[in-house]
Amino acid sequence: MQIATLIASRDPADIIHCTIDMPVREVVALLAGKRIGALPVMNGSMVAGIFSERDLIYRVAEMGEKCLDCAVGEVMTAPAITVGAQETVLDALALMTRRRIRHLPVLENGALRGFISIGDLVKSRLDEVRHEAEALRTYIQTA
Repeated sequence: MQIATLIASRDPADIIHCTIDMPVREVVALLAGKRIGALPVMNGSMVAGIFSERDLIYRVAEMGEKCLDCAVGEVMTAPAITVGAQETVLDALALMTRRRIRHLPVLENGALRGFISIGDLVKSRLDEVRHEAEALRTYIQTA
């Protein structure tokens, strides 16, 4: 399955994001309020990076609470590792595993089209495996 199929029903306008100039304190409140682990950091219409729970932990360990007053653009992970909408779920899972990340912005013609988590991909893959198993059961029963 392609990533495009996975995000087809999602509206890009609904992607929760922040901008590079937002204070980390506000971004942390957004993460907590939405109960999410990461979000894309935008510079205009371009994905400048990603800010995640890990970024916060690393910066607090490094800088203490003063990191909360920094602009998120100063402490985000950049450049963002991204995936194209035409990539497969398995390719995206392999990329996440190889790079040890849990979130990927999905780009289409350079524009942010979606934001997926490892949970989205694992759920998609499990659904696919269940469907294949059911098809095999049906085939065996009718053979």
